[in-house]
Amino acid sequence: MDEKASASPHAAPPLQGDFDDRENTINRSNSAENGSGDEHKHGEGGDLDGKKDKDGSGHTAYATKEAEGYPSPTGSEDAGMARKEGQLDQNVNINARIANPLEGLSRQEVCAGAAEFCSRNGMEEYTSTMQKGALVAQSGLDFEGLDELDEEDKRVLRDEVSHKWRHPGKLYAMTILCSMAAATQGWDETAINGALLVFPEQFGIGSGSDRDSWLQGLLGSAPYIGCAFLGCWLTIPLNHYFGRRGSIFFAATLSALTCVWQGLTSSWQHMFVARLMLGLGIGPKSATVPVFAAECAPPLIRGALVMQWQTWTAFGIMMGYIADIALYYIPDTSAVTGLNWRLMLGAASIPAWIVMAQVWFVPESPRWLMKKGRYREALQSFIIYRNTELQACRDLYLAYVMLEEEKKWQTKKGLALWAELWTVPRNLRATIAATICMFGQQFCGVNVIAYYSSSILKNANFSNIQALLGSFGFGALNFVFATPAWFTIDTFGRRSLLLLTTPLMALFLVMTGCGFYAPAASSAQIGVVLTGIYLFAAVYSPGFGPVPFTYSAEASPLYIREIAMAYATAVLWFFNAVLAITYFRLSKAFTPAGSFFYYAAWNIILFCLVFLLLPETKSLSLEELDMVFGVPTHKHIAYQFRNASYNIRKNVLRQKGLEKERLYEIDPDMKRTAAPMGAAA
Repeated sequence: MDEKASASPHAAPPLQGDFDDRENTINRSNSAENGSGDEHKHGEGGDLDGKKDKDGSGHTAYATKEAEGYPSPTGSEDAGMARKEGQLDQNVNINARIANPLEGLSRQEVCAGAAEFCSRNGMEEYTSTMQKGALVAQSGLDFEGLDELDEEDKRVLRDEVSHKWRHPGKLYAMTILCSMAAATQGWDETAINGALLVFPEQFGIGSGSDRDSWLQGLLGSAPYIGCAFLGCWLTIPLNHYFGRRGSIFFAATLSALTCVWQGLTSSWQHMFVARLMLGLGIGPKSATVPVFAAECAPPLIRGALVMQWQTWTAFGIMMGYIADIALYYIPDTSAVTGLNWRLMLGAASIPAWIVMAQVWFVPESPRWLMKKGRYREALQSFIIYRNTELQACRDLYLAYVMLEEEKKWQTKKGLALWAELWTVPRNLRATIAATICMFGQQFCGVNVIAYYSSSILKNANFSNIQALLGSFGFGALNFVFATPAWFTIDTFGRRSLLLLTTPLMALFLVMTGCGFYAPAASSAQIGVVLTGIYLFAAVYSPGFGPVPFTYSAEASPLYIREIAMAYATAVLWFFNAVLAITYFRLSKAFTPAGSFFYYAAWNIILFCLVFLLLPETKSLSLEELDMVFGVPTHKHIAYQFRNASYNIRKNVLRQKGLEKERLYEIDPDMKRTAAPMGAAA
């Protein structure tokens, strides 16, 4: 590879202040050009101390609390050499310092690298556009001064910031595919809810004894046992050999067939095997679909598109409840006993058939194609998912630059890569954060309500049909209140949503538990229990609903992403299985009220874990997150305590004249880009 082309991959991508929304950056850039950028340089986007001066060579010199006199990220020759030699370690980003990977290169070097990249990968006809894209990546939002761009190029680049939802139809077709896959997931999960009111008696496990309680829990949890111990791990070979689309097709096919199989069973043992096999479809689907969406979505709306997984999972949950209600009164026939519950379980296959037909009509993930060295196909995929070839070439080249850097981190292959989840500091921090998210989605208490709400409401003396109607209300609210997160997850942020909603979930679970102490079957008991469950659904849906899958899908670098997501979903489904198996016994041991108090306590614990260990990830490209997770954990925790003190003094005590410290130091003069650094768009 050309020395000029190979020089670019060795630095960290840019990060904006304390995760300010990127639409603001174009205004800041314009302010700087007009000589009014002081607020940006010394305030919100400044360095930790705000200490900044010029060295003798005219370059900007920095001083921080941790490293007085640290060289300029973008200015000095020494700093440029450090980047070219790969001395900025993205695994141990001690000073939380972030710079543009192309910043130290001349325009000639950038263009030469882009031309060599095209020549080596058989894309000579795109050389001119690739060079312009590389220059845009280097110039960031200062692209207005690039003579190589015509006015139409500049208009498109302005529009991607000011009109962030304006994208080709194929991008939204991909989103619809992922949404239907999620609906399959949700319907699979709740079909058992109504069926459990009926088939236990038919299978001889409905007496309420300890044995029967364990068996009902085992049947409810069977898919998640299959997910945790086998299904999720199929993600790795399926993605390796068949890509994102092939993996989704396999998972949808298996889900459709096993849903029909469940409806044909004649014993609880047969039902257990069918539901265990269902987990082999749920696992790869849940691990692949969010990654597919994250790898294709532009960073400004990545969170909103990836969280469609949870939104439409909630839709599938609601549809499962609707099917349970609609089919509950279907009578048996002379040939079929339990026709109602059989149809409840079989109907869950409907969205899976749609996914199987739809998946081949959208392009493959460009990042998966790049991982396979198929750069020309990756460019074609980017072109379909982006508005112009210029944007596609920019994203492809930046992704290539960052992937070349990732290859230098990758010291192991095959099964040995597993160790890098735990031995590489950057990966370890992402793994811990994803584990907290996935564990939290289970132990916040939502899936106990989703799977067993009908049984919970029966414990509150609801009739069967009242319990199903109450469950439908929960599912409907879960879907409706997920909608606000489409807009808040990329502005308010992942971490902030979790910190806001976990205390409220704890409060409403306590409220629900208290409802069980009201007189049995009274309007007070019914009202308090239903209100508590519904309020819980309303605050869960924009928080621990969409965030875990979004966060886990974006946290890890590409070379280990499939393994990391397989691990994260295995954690989720393992604890899902634990809850599903133990709920009936837990409810008997703790009483229904005590079980709600138990999960309320877990929400308080989760609040503390999120506060201490989850970095914010909104509005950053997937590759920019390398530097976020490169910040040492102790530094992150210490900053969060200092920032909490600042917020209390400012917002509670109303103190004036306070200056907010920034965790991530950036060069105020660094060029920024709305393009995904590393092309994580």
